[in-house]
Amino acid sequence: MTPLTTVLATALAKEPAGAGGPAGGIAGWAAGLVETLGGPGAGVAIALENLFPPLPSEVILPLTGFAAGQGVLSLASALFWTTLGSVVGALALYGIGALFGRERMHALWARLPLVKVSDLERTEAWFRRHGTKAVLLGRMVPIFRSLISVPAGVERMPVPLFLLLTTVGSLVWNSVLVLAGYALGDRWELVEAYVGVVSKAVLVLVLGAAATWLVVRLRKRGAEPRHRRP
Repeated sequence: MTPLTTVLATALAKEPAGAGGPAGGIAGWAAGLVETLGGPGAGVAIALENLFPPLPSEVILPLTGFAAGQGVLSLASALFWTTLGSVVGALALYGIGALFGRERMHALWARLPLVKVSDLERTEAWFRRHGTKAVLLGRMVPIFRSLISVPAGVERMPVPLFLLLTTVGSLVWNSVLVLAGYALGDRWELVEAYVGVVSKAVLVLVLGAAATWLVVRLRKRGAEPRHRRP
């Protein structure tokens, strides 16, 4: 077996939680890309992770860091390619948002039940005030790290600014996870366990906020007829 194949076989033998079996699943798929393409393979995996959030960066990035620790690729190459992949994936989502556009967003929003155009307008106003912080910090928050690119495209944030914020935010997030995998060695799968808890907590908070908003909206809608005069 070549050194690279040995490293990947060792990594997959650990069976990362939620990543599938030793020879398959997300870890196996990501390992195959790194084995075949090296640093660019890790970049491709992270670009796809941005486009399809169910692909967990908390598996791909630590695995890449572990491979770097074993000399499969350099640490600098791991950080460069994964950050480039993040930017490419985010730019694709930005393009989708820009293509969809503000007018189509308003037209779609107007057809949705339980929402008002004023809600969307307030959201747009908030993004205009805090969009730079949202894009920068959003790149470091599980789930939102992909989704934040779409409203940036809808609002037509200047592309150079979007690229700068996305690069910085992605570099921070990728560095933390890649370096964790690099430091933990053959225990790199522990990163997914801890980051997975954060991801679940974020998801619960989002669902809770959405449920609260829905309840408030339904109550307001139910109360409206009682205030109308005959």
